[in-house]
Amino acid sequence: MRAVLCDKFEGIGALRLGETAEPRPADDEIMIDVHAASVSYMDYLMICGGYQLRPPLPYVPGTDAAGVVVAVGDKVERFRRGDRVACANWYGGFAERMVGKASKCARIPDDVDFVVGSTVLHAYLTAWYALVDRVRLQPGETVLITGAAGGVGLACVEVARLLGGHVIAAVGSASKAQVARDSGAEHVIDYSSEDVRERVKALTGGEGVDVGVDNVGGTLFLTLARLIRWNGRLVPMGFAGGEIPSLPMNLPLLKNYSVVGVFAGAWTTNFPAEAAEAADRIMALVGEGRLCPHIDRVLSLEQAAEAMRALAERSIQGRIVLQVR
Repeated sequence: MRAVLCDKFEGIGALRLGETAEPRPADDEIMIDVHAASVSYMDYLMICGGYQLRPPLPYVPGTDAAGVVVAVGDKVERFRRGDRVACANWYGGFAERMVGKASKCARIPDDVDFVVGSTVLHAYLTAWYALVDRVRLQPGETVLITGAAGGVGLACVEVARLLGGHVIAAVGSASKAQVARDSGAEHVIDYSSEDVRERVKALTGGEGVDVGVDNVGGTLFLTLARLIRWNGRLVPMGFAGGEIPSLPMNLPLLKNYSVVGVFAGAWTTNFPAEAAEAADRIMALVGEGRLCPHIDRVLSLEQAAEAMRALAERSIQGRIVLQVR
């Protein structure tokens, strides 16, 4: 089958379009004909060797895809041939066929197309796990989200708004402000030109925020760590800026706040029934139009390297999708 292959953990230059053997579903897996696959920052980190997982080489990148079920494992009861589904796995999506555990897949509503469906699981399950399960965001609480114009960041903005939170979105350039507003942010801070700490103090009357979700890392994380109010929650969720920060522990001590880690991939593995229920709920909300994934652009499978390059340059808003069929 046709697929994008990564031959070495050396980044974009190690990608090529080629042929590889079709995968075969295990007893608890399904296989789909891939129609569309979304591209995430996690995909980029993995091809660079910067992610905690390193698949055997050569491997097919791609965590999220959508298509039609063509085979199911002997123990699978949730799906059957012909179902329209979103499929998630650690890799394998940038190909004509993909396998994934049934517990990590979700049926796509009839009025949601494959391009949109391919963008949902990784981004929105991460946001859902962070805000619903881990920090239990309450109506009326104020949440600050960094990297808010990316796929996971925008999903966090939407889920926080859905839960009744007051959302402050922090973005890396003025050009990304509008998409955050359109997704439900009440206020937007451009951290490339504004003083985040002073702006948040002004917006919150000096009190800071109840929840801080950081997708960027580096000095921005440390700024956020100083803006959490009493009994708040600080959520390190990603390091798109490239620097994994250290936290002076006097900060959570003095304000009695919690540092709450979020690794959605481990959650879906260790608690598959809970994750599957959440995925079905999220897909229903997408079908109802209450969650609206933002598609930056749609490229062909042959343009996978271009998609990765845009991610590396942090020039996208929402998700890039590869059209496979």
